[in-house]
Amino acid sequence: MDQNEKAFQKQDAVFLGSKRLLTKKSKKAARYWRNIGLGFQVPKEAKEGHYVDKKCPFTGNVSIRGAILKGMCISTKMKRTIIIRRNYLHYIKKFHRFEKRHSNMAVHCSPAFEPKEGDIITAGQCRPLAKTVRFNVIKVDKNQIFGSARKQFALF
Repeated sequence: MDQNEKAFQKQDAVFLGSKRLLTKKSKKAARYWRNIGLGFQVPKEAKEGHYVDKKCPFTGNVSIRGAILKGMCISTKMKRTIIIRRNYLHYIKKFHRFEKRHSNMAVHCSPAFEPKEGDIITAGQCRPLAKTVRFNVIKVDKNQIFGSARKQFALF
């Protein structure tokens, strides 16, 4: 595990104080990970990585339940949190037409993923993780948008 925080980093589900001397020493540290279900694959980095994130749906204590949403990543400036933009059409009855609207949403991003601006993010609902964070990244699809993807309108 990478110890680069003030607090000691360890996974809650792995016991580190084992006193077994009879068995031979293994260089590979024990790692807890699980399948979140719903047909989503566990990332390779979650199985083989060295990060510790208690809010990760694959290696932490968070379950995915409720809504599954898609959006475009527009900001990765926060630590382990990204902003996704969800575009939708709103119908105006008077004019029999649609108008473009969008909403931004803060989503927790596990270190297993490395999204960039413009990537398509699939997020699953979980318990509240912070004041505004109620969703968790469960899949990242690379996007082929050239230039700034910040204000492009695309429905997924």
